[in-house]
Formats: sequence, structure tokens, C-alpha cells
Amino acid sequence: MQNIYEIFIAAGEASGDAHAAKLVKAFKEIAPDAEFRFFGAAGPKMREAGVEAIAKSEEMAIVGLLEIAVALPHFWKIYRNLIKAAEVRKPRAAILVDHPDFNLKLARILKKLGIKVFYYISPQIWAWRSYRLARIKKSVDHVFSILPFEKGWYQQRGYDSVTYVGNPLVREVHPIIGPQTFRLESGISDKSRCIALLPGSRKAEIINNLPIMLAAAKVLLNQVKDLYFFIAAQEGKGQLIAKIVQNFLKELENQSNAKDNGSQATLKERLKIIEGNTYDVLASSEAAAVTSGTATLECALIGTPQVIVYKTSTLNYSLLRPLIKVPHFGLVNLIAEKRLAVELIQRDFTPQRLAEEINRLIEPSMNQQIRLQLEQEMKKLGPVGASKRVAEAILELIADG
Repeated sequence: MQNIYEIFIAAGEASGDAHAAKLVKAFKEIAPDAEFRFFGAAGPKMREAGVEAIAKSEEMAIVGLLEIAVALPHFWKIYRNLIKAAEVRKPRAAILVDHPDFNLKLARILKKLGIKVFYYISPQIWAWRSYRLARIKKSVDHVFSILPFEKGWYQQRGYDSVTYVGNPLVREVHPIIGPQTFRLESGISDKSRCIALLPGSRKAEIINNLPIMLAAAKVLLNQVKDLYFFIAAQEGKGQLIAKIVQNFLKELENQSNAKDNGSQATLKERLKIIEGNTYDVLASSEAAAVTSGTATLECALIGTPQVIVYKTSTLNYSLLRPLIKVPHFGLVNLIAEKRLAVELIQRDFTPQRLAEEINRLIEPSMNQQIRLQLEQEMKKLGPVGASKRVAEAILELIADG
């Protein structure tokens, strides 16, 4: 008789959607004779992998306390629909992927319904809002960690139901066509220098961070010969980025005198927006400016020296900064346990500072030194196969049920 697994799964943003989709595929690969029925909060990649979307997770990707407060009625409706579906379908397990603001609330109710609750990609409670540990102890049966220092952090605080499974990006992050071919197809000579600009995946991040990156690019063009800039856009964000670029160049043109108009035209010619191919962008670049988040780790795995940047509204920053308890913002620095990549956060993130740091990183000896350090530090992320290890562990843990 065929085993049937009804499984609730929820992710809330692009990176979580990608990880959850790989996990769904891993379940089907390790148990091809079983029937899996996944449902929950699903992004486009999860839906493509066969997850029934009770809610679309891209509608939940909101950043900032004020923005979340405004969207609360919308979140509450999604929450009720998901809980109702879980009550009716009584899944054998619930897998919550990242997105703790929403998923930890789901965990509490799902646990009360008698459903085994697993958390994949631990909330970053080691960085801020550590009081959430009490919620995890009460509502989560097992945590699957993807960062090497997290298991020890949990165990030191009395929570032993945690497994470090390695990082799923180890296998996934690599260029598709290779730097030489990518540059050729982009119309750029091998002798030119390229800088990657990664403004983030959320609309608010892009709006806040990209104009500063573009201003830094203009500064760099006056300092470095034969320089190009790739703006890496996630799928579906190319139009927004193109509009911001267009507005920036128009404003630059309005503010410039006749002499500066030539610089503006050069900047326009040297900017290339690449949608949905971030890994080739990074692999083809001497250095990168990367908005703090998962992309900093992807950049490190590719081996590209980076400057980590982030800017949000003054209100958001003033409310959130006192809550952050770690010495670094960037994941690459947290894993290395040192400031391997310079971090320019909020007021420190200016065009001049970013241009200075990029200039430092593209110096050949410094560039090579950092690449060697990145290669060494990324070995801490373990072997490939994180998704498979999570799927195997969950199937084993729910076998008795």
C-alpha cells in the first residue's frame, strides 16, 4: 500500500521559497514510492514543485515594522486561512521555513492542533529577539539549522532538539555559463573590470539601497578606467530596477552641468541590468556591493570580494538596531567570526564610502587575498545535500505517527 504524507509547509519570501522548493523535491526523490501532498504558504518555486498554495508567500514579503503594521489585516486573513486548512486536513507534519514573524505564530497553533512542527532555517534569534527561544521550546519539535554556530547557541540555552544539516547553498551556488562566456554575451572585454550591484529582493530594499549604489558607481567611473556595473535583479524585479535607474540618470542629468553630462552618459552606457542570473553576475565581477541578507553568503560561496551594505528608514533602524546583539550584520562575517567583508550600514552607507571600499577590493593583491580567505571560510558550511538530510530526518521523526 502506498504511503501518503499530507504535509503543511510555509515560507514567506524569495529565499525561503527557494529552500522550501528544494526540500519538497528532496522528499519525492528519497521516497519515490510515497505520495506527498504539500499545502500551505507557497511561493512560485514551491508551487512549481507541486505545493498547493493556500496562500501565496510573495504576498507576505514585507519588511519594516511600520509596513508590517499597515499590512496586519492582510496577514491575519492569510493566517486564518492557513490554520483552517491545517485543521481540516490534519497533516502528519508542519514544516516552517524561515520567516519567523509569521511562522512562529503559526507554530503555536499548529502544535496545539497536535501536529508535529519542524523549523527549517532557524530564526536568527542569536542575532536579535532572543526571547523567541521560549516560543521555539514550547511550539517546535525540531529545528534544522543551516549555519554552523547555531546548534551550539541553542544547546547552551537548554534546547537540544536541533540538527545542523549543512547549508543548502553549498550545492546550489555556482555560475551557469561561466565568467568568460557571460562577459562575451554581455559585450564586455576580458580586460575590463566589472562590479556587481545587488540591491536586495524586496521592493523597499531596492528603493533604499540602489540609488546609493548608483551614486557610488558614478564616483568610481571617474576613478577607474574601463569599468562596468552589473545590477543583479531577482526574477520579476527587473522593471522596478530599470525605473529606479532611469529616474537616477534623469535626476543626474538635470543636476549636471555640460561637463558632467558626459559622465552621466558614460554611466548609462556602463550599467547592465541582469535579471535572474545573479551567480554569473557575481562570478564575472571583481567585487560586489551586496545588500545584507542571504546574498552575502551566495557572494562568499562564489568567492567574490564584497562590501555589505544596508539602509532602511530612519524609524525602522532606530527601532531595530538596539535589538541586534551580534557583532556583524553579514552572514559571511558571522561564519568567519571576523570582519572579512566591510559593512556599511545606515549612515555609513554613502556613495563615497562604498566607492572607496570597492576601489580597495579591486586592487589585485587584496582581491586575491580575500578570495583565498573566502574559500577557506566557506568550508565550514559542510558537504552538499542539506535538503536531503532534512527530508530524511523528518520522515524518520514522523514514522511512528
